[in-house]
Amino acid sequence: MSNLLERITVNPEVCGGRPCIRGMRIRVKDVLDMLAGGSTRAEILEDYPYLEDEDITAALEFASRAADHPILTAVEP
Repeated sequence: MSNLLERITVNPEVCGGRPCIRGMRIRVKDVLDMLAGGSTRAEILEDYPYLEDEDITAALEFASRAADHPILTAVEP
């Protein structure tokens, strides 16, 4: 899966440095919003023919890793 994450790029000159798909001006958030809104992979790929199915999977993997953050708790001495 790590090679899928290579499809996610961050460039301060593109979309204000937000994570994008392969350097294009479509953000990971855009793909996630479409999926959350009920669009299927097929519909997204039809509407954005320059995207590939692996780009959608990469966006999901990126979001999954971003959501899995450690929880820090204070330990009493």
